[in-house]
Amino acid sequence: MTEALFAGLKVIDCASYVAAPAAAIVLADFGAEVIKIEPPGEGDPWRTQYKRPGMPPSEHNHPWLMDDRNKRSLVLDLKSDAGHAVLERLLADTDVFITNTPLPARERLRIRYEDFAAKFPRLIYASLTAYGEVGEEAGKTGFDATAYWARSGLMDEVRPDHRAIPARSVAGMGDRPTAMALYGAIVTALYRREKTGKGGEAQASLLASGMWANGYLIQARLCGTIFPPRPPREESISATSNIYRTQDDRWFMLALSSERQWPILAKVMGRPDLIDDLRFLTGEDRRINAVVLMGILDAIFPTQPLSEWRARLDAAGLTFGVVGTVAEIVNDPQALAAGILRPLDDTGMMAVDSPFTLSGADKVPIKRAPGFGEHAATILREAGYSDSDIAGLRDAGVIGGKDGVGL
Repeated sequence: MTEALFAGLKVIDCASYVAAPAAAIVLADFGAEVIKIEPPGEGDPWRTQYKRPGMPPSEHNHPWLMDDRNKRSLVLDLKSDAGHAVLERLLADTDVFITNTPLPARERLRIRYEDFAAKFPRLIYASLTAYGEVGEEAGKTGFDATAYWARSGLMDEVRPDHRAIPARSVAGMGDRPTAMALYGAIVTALYRREKTGKGGEAQASLLASGMWANGYLIQARLCGTIFPPRPPREESISATSNIYRTQDDRWFMLALSSERQWPILAKVMGRPDLIDDLRFLTGEDRRINAVVLMGILDAIFPTQPLSEWRARLDAAGLTFGVVGTVAEIVNDPQALAAGILRPLDDTGMMAVDSPFTLSGADKVPIKRAPGFGEHAATILREAGYSDSDIAGLRDAGVIGGKDGVGL
């Protein structure tokens, strides 16, 4: 294996929960050295997410594994002058500092961009907020469910129809796309530093990422186009781009992309007579008679199980997507073949990989997430602290956790 692309890149992840720490994962996947700074007490709240009320029992800390693997942990009290001094010592040879600490708290902790810019001119300061850095709501806290999913309009737009209640999001669903936005900002800033020698601030927000995801409808409205409320599935204007139930109570999304595919579908369904049916001759005919056509398809697809329709549609080269379940996707042969799921260290388990690859730049193996303060002494020794210095910091409560001990 050749040297990792980001080998030698030093990153401090001074963030919590998902979006900002997940951006650091991608850097770590390509070889960056990432130090996770956590506050004393319970550390990053995401560390104990799997134990919270309503979570199913698990012997594995799956949220922490997913979003903080391949990092080293340092528990550091940034409220103290001594803790802040440790941070600045680490920043002296750090390339990227990542935080999603709320803006008012950054000022109290002295970890704003302006607190570091003059001292560390090559530092990339990566800032993740809920609603952006300026405006009346700049200091407002938010999660992906509130800022990405709800505020952006996505929660409203993906409900089954306009009469249904707004759709709830899945945990972290907006955080990880936002992480990729922050990662993109970081890498762009690193590229600029290569050209100019200067660091700078890279920003992303949950709201900006959510509005980008909802950009089709938002841009249409900005152009004066108003889409009607989403009708129920059974009243859709397209029967050939819709979801259908099979005999074994599974669903798939059919998505014909051209006029020539309609006769192919009719033959796949065993209904070649529909090809010459005057109600469905053209795309416009099928749109006008979509409800009628959908009723016909609703009667055909439940006659066979998903496996049969999947084989037929694949053989015909038609575009469709099985409505997958988490239970089956963890063993999906395509996900395994494409490296979307990769081995987790030597545990025998798999982990979800970051969502892109680069030819000639292998990712490092996925290692487990760190224990609370597991690497404190190692990190501080690398920064020039002696064992007596480290013992003094530990006795004073500036650093916490127990070095060398995992979860």
